[in-house]
Amino acid sequence: MDSIRTQAYAKLLENGIQAIEEVNRLLGSGYTRDDIYVISHNEDREGRIVDAADTNEVGLQEEGLFGAIANMFRSRGDALRNKITSLGFSAAEAAFYEKELDLGKVLVIAKKNLH
Repeated sequence: MDSIRTQAYAKLLENGIQAIEEVNRLLGSGYTRDDIYVISHNEDREGRIVDAADTNEVGLQEEGLFGAIANMFRSRGDALRNKITSLGFSAAEAAFYEKELDLGKVLVIAKKNLH
């Protein structure tokens, strides 16, 4: 990951309403919907928040084909850590965020590619 060309921001929130508010705040500060990702330990909850905020889930483009296929065989926690690292965070940061997600929090990540 080329950290010079990428800026990544992450914020843990208590619930979906706060996550949607954070997405709107990020949109107002110059990020686009394509720059913003929502991650939750509960896949259904994550999908509802992504739909309501009209933003992204981490997918094939971010993880790559191998990562996406590997996630099909990983535990949810392992898959979440992989998704977080695919957005430019260290393994230690991903482990911290995943533990917080395990407690019911929602993670909003904004990643802007600088061209």
